[in-house]
Amino acid sequence: MHEMILILDFGSQYTQLIARRVREMNVYCEIHPWNKIPNLDGNIRGVILSGSPFSVRDENAPKPDLESIKGKFPLLGVCFGAQYLSQRFGGEVLPSSIREYGRAHLSFIDSANALTHGMTAGSQVWMSHGDTIKKIPTNYKIIASTEDVEIAGYQIDGEQTYGIQFHPEVYHSLEGAILLKNFVVNICGCSQDWTPASFVDETVKNLQQTVGEDKVVLGLSGGVDSSVAAVLLNKAISSQLFCIFVDNGLLRKNEYQSVLDSYKNMGLNVKGVDASEKFYDALKGLTDPEAKRKAIGKVFIDVFDEESKQIENVKWLGQGTIYPDVIESVSVNGGPSQTIKSHHNVGGLPDYMLLKVVEPLRLLFKDEVRRIGRSLQIDDKILGRHPFPGPGLGIRILGEVTAEKVRILQEVDSIFIEGLKEHHLYDDVWQAGAIFLPVQSVGVMGDERTYENAVALRAVTSTDGMTADWCHLPYEFLAKISNKIINQVKGINRVTYDISSKPPATIEWE
Repeated sequence: MHEMILILDFGSQYTQLIARRVREMNVYCEIHPWNKIPNLDGNIRGVILSGSPFSVRDENAPKPDLESIKGKFPLLGVCFGAQYLSQRFGGEVLPSSIREYGRAHLSFIDSANALTHGMTAGSQVWMSHGDTIKKIPTNYKIIASTEDVEIAGYQIDGEQTYGIQFHPEVYHSLEGAILLKNFVVNICGCSQDWTPASFVDETVKNLQQTVGEDKVVLGLSGGVDSSVAAVLLNKAISSQLFCIFVDNGLLRKNEYQSVLDSYKNMGLNVKGVDASEKFYDALKGLTDPEAKRKAIGKVFIDVFDEESKQIENVKWLGQGTIYPDVIESVSVNGGPSQTIKSHHNVGGLPDYMLLKVVEPLRLLFKDEVRRIGRSLQIDDKILGRHPFPGPGLGIRILGEVTAEKVRILQEVDSIFIEGLKEHHLYDDVWQAGAIFLPVQSVGVMGDERTYENAVALRAVTSTDGMTADWCHLPYEFLAKISNKIINQVKGINRVTYDISSKPPATIEWE
């Protein structure tokens, strides 16, 4: 097992960013709920306490038992974590007279301290708190301050225990990476050896031990995640792997056959299944986004159940689930983070489907999956593909899904995506697609009045899908694509462009 940083989650939306910053240093880390601390075995090198939507003064605020951690492992409390470490051991936390949210600047930094070494006074940090540490215990010493917050950072004398009021994991904390590296590498002593190559080697060994001689059926979607998962499984248990690529009728234009051919060229044992009519039937009359996701998920599982029964003695279902899927679908390992939406490939299988689940990418972020794929020498045409939702165009058609709406949206989407490629913009965009809107609008074509459908184009930049900014595509490009869609796709007379970021919006509309 690799050395690990343990992150205890108190429900902050920034918790996953802490994990990403640690992983960027080639150090493995895991997020666990504050009330479900795992066994502190020999591979744990340090512990980070996250922020929280709670106030430490709240009666129902998290109150972790740190007896097995504090003073025994290097410990860093961030925001709520810092406030808890102060109040729990004799300090005082009160409501802020001036609520600090957003950018602040360090007025004092103890550059000789192991945690803040190399940081500079005046450096910008990111604050997000309504409480302030007014008093620290007598054996605590201040190592950082801002103009409004005297106790912005501290260390406990005689312990490698630290607290900081700001968020070093956020890019707006300009020297946050220095602080985190000081903690993870210099204080915790992590050797930074968690690389793509080491992940592949360890995962292959774990898959071989877990699966043994059993057969695995894997659902391929055409996306990066399932493709990398398939190659990893193929590397570990090639003769025991059976891949199934389902056409749910909700894929992009001509995608089913082209992707199926590419998988066969990669040497994967893959079977194509056209189940589009089953998905369309299940979606009839459904307009609620969650109802559509669940219907798509159910048919997906039903198809796999049917197909897996044709493979003698298959015991496992492989999936390309990644960390953001898990985080957004269920609380992290049962923790306090809020559910945003469900994913059709997360959360287990029905009892009647007698397959165990193997998810080799479950703890990886999207950019990490691509790094692993490159180390496996997977074609850049697959690794460079934009993320595409498991439910496909089913959640890009607002309202009821019909075969005709899918056809229209496939045409619109094709013009948009091919246009991005032709104008060398595709690689500047993290994810792009078109949304079929549940409205019709008046238009004029020639001398005739039209009353047809509207679509929205969506393009965002991101690193992991947890946050995203809308992409500033050239006006000239958008004008050309809009004109082409309206002229070539019968049934569309209006094109809009979505300029919402995540948060507060999500990348997909449903």
